[in-house]
Amino acid sequence: MFNILSNLSELVNTREDALRLIISILLGLPIALLHRYTLYGKSPVRQHLFFTTCGLLICYWNYGLNTLHSTATLCITYLILRLLGGTALSVAATFIFTMSYLLYGYYTTGTTDYDIKWTMPQCVLTMRLIGLAFNVLDGKKSEAQLSATQKQLALKQKPTFLEIAAFMYFPGSFLVGPQFSMKRYLDYINGQLMNDKSERGAGNVELPDCLVPGISRMCLGFLYMLFFKLGTHYFTDQYLFSLDFQKQTLLMRLVVIGFWGHVNLYKYICCWLLTEGVCTSFGLSYTGKDEKGRSLWDGCENVQLLTFEAASQFNDYILSFNINTNQWCAENIYKRLRFLGSKIYSQFGTLLFLAVWHGFHSGYYVCFFLEFIIMYAEKDIIEMLERHKKLRNLIQARFELQILSRIIAKVYTFVFMGYCLVPFILLSYPRYHHVYSSVYYCGHVIYLSYPLASILIKRHLNERRPRNLNR
Repeated sequence: MFNILSNLSELVNTREDALRLIISILLGLPIALLHRYTLYGKSPVRQHLFFTTCGLLICYWNYGLNTLHSTATLCITYLILRLLGGTALSVAATFIFTMSYLLYGYYTTGTTDYDIKWTMPQCVLTMRLIGLAFNVLDGKKSEAQLSATQKQLALKQKPTFLEIAAFMYFPGSFLVGPQFSMKRYLDYINGQLMNDKSERGAGNVELPDCLVPGISRMCLGFLYMLFFKLGTHYFTDQYLFSLDFQKQTLLMRLVVIGFWGHVNLYKYICCWLLTEGVCTSFGLSYTGKDEKGRSLWDGCENVQLLTFEAASQFNDYILSFNINTNQWCAENIYKRLRFLGSKIYSQFGTLLFLAVWHGFHSGYYVCFFLEFIIMYAEKDIIEMLERHKKLRNLIQARFELQILSRIIAKVYTFVFMGYCLVPFILLSYPRYHHVYSSVYYCGHVIYLSYPLASILIKRHLNERRPRNLNR
């Protein structure tokens, strides 16, 4: 089997661990069909055992005895929730333990490259278990203390060990996500997520309604995998360090970095589309019906392709990329930091958490710091332009100015998104410093100087108020 996998990885020109990961994700589809026609709608205990067993076997195939790291995390987190669940102390203990274990994994296994090791599913389950601790805590609070989302996700009863195990090792999602709540999982197992019998299809010989949209998303995943392979063939990491790249003009270097960064994001998008397709094939992503009575399957959606590809603001990327992780952070970090009394402080704390959650590489911290200052500048500029009525009216009155402004916004966002991704992808300081030096750290200069420059910009854009002659 190992020789077959090795030969296949050479044939498709990809790393063996990456190929093993993709195959493991795809195994979720036959598992989904087996579950649908044998266990769906039946005993929850049998379903939990099935998902736990499948997930553990896939995990062992990928990481061998390192699977013990996730099982140890499972056992200790269960004990924390069993003894302390529903208290702030249980959340703190779960947060500290799972994050410490994850950082231990990063410290002992990390290299200068992007690693596909046991820490990959570990970072997924870290978020999943922290979110679970928050959900149990919210279940002990009164309804008046909870937000609308917290009311939907709160757990009135502590989950059992088997429920947590199946929730953690759910096939197709525990390796690279997506994140979903324990409430969604339990509703799915208990047959409460999809109430329409034609959608549930337990035991029917007909294909379930969830299968076609699930396979459609998986097909898109393969398409983006092809885009990634073709794109990285032309825009390689090595090219950014080459003399040919240095000979290009500054503008061309920035454009190349934009394409390079955009193509590298396809690596994540193809995996997310595959996992979303698997979760949809299970039926886990069901969110009801639209106004025309059509079933919606976006509960595990992790990327909105049209918004992502047409992005003309940095906020478009945030809203369309890694959606479930962003939503998890918004509910469990950003909103729970409201005691800081400032949205800026909450945003900074959220991005700091994300940087630590990714690991020790300095590139993560540089990337998320750039995201913080860029989002601050973008929000400030948009508010400034919205207040400038003359400029806004001028653009709206001229069709060619509307087109020109959209092109400029698209090119700007495309280029500087790639610029921000340089440290995230290259990870180590010598590598991303080399690339940033080749473009004179222009992005850093622009955004770090913005707080001072904005004073002059606002003074220039402010409309002159008419003098009051009666004064």
